[in-house]
Amino acid sequence: MKDLPVNERPQERLLKSGPESLSNAELLAVILRTGTKNRNVLDLCQQVLSEYSLKKLSRLSVSELKKTHGIGEAKACQIVSLFELSRRLESYTEEPKRLIKSPEDIFSFIYPKIREEKREKFIVLCLDTKNRVIREEVISIGSLNASIVHPREIFRPALMESAAAIVLIHNHPSGDPTPSPEDLDVTARIAGCGHLLGIEVLDHIIVGDGCFLSLKQEGKI
Repeated sequence: MKDLPVNERPQERLLKSGPESLSNAELLAVILRTGTKNRNVLDLCQQVLSEYSLKKLSRLSVSELKKTHGIGEAKACQIVSLFELSRRLESYTEEPKRLIKSPEDIFSFIYPKIREEKREKFIVLCLDTKNRVIREEVISIGSLNASIVHPREIFRPALMESAAAIVLIHNHPSGDPTPSPEDLDVTARIAGCGHLLGIEVLDHIIVGDGCFLSLKQEGKI
């Protein structure tokens, strides 16, 4: 797009006036970004849309799109992906958020996802004010220690989601959920940071082989 005057570049116009101000060709140009050796991206997109309506364009395969001059495999894949996302959005329905009422709820939610793990995986669940899961984030993979599991990595997703509380989870590949001194130290540090930030650490669940241990129930939080 560098060969276009700045005030005519679709991306700059989008940033200034919003996507609704752009033509179909300009919106497509933002997606494709580059034209060909002899044609800028906006001219290319205008050509494509003169050959196909939006509806027909949305149904073309990669191989069909590649028959258009200036559309190679990469651009064809971008166009196909764009319309596939649009189709998925039409049928998208919000999944119910998982409600957490007890340590057992946490275990049943996470165990199927990590029971085959051969390495320690540290996960944070971000919860809303009704204790529903709004985000699940893998913080680290490997032995649990304070240098890897830093509070800033723990609370970044929670702050992004405006979470009211978090739950800490990690597995012991040995199958024994008994907490180590390092487990207790990391938990205490994170809980202290949560208190300062106003984000409660509800629990730290250590997952073993078909079993778990709740540091909340053990009085360690």
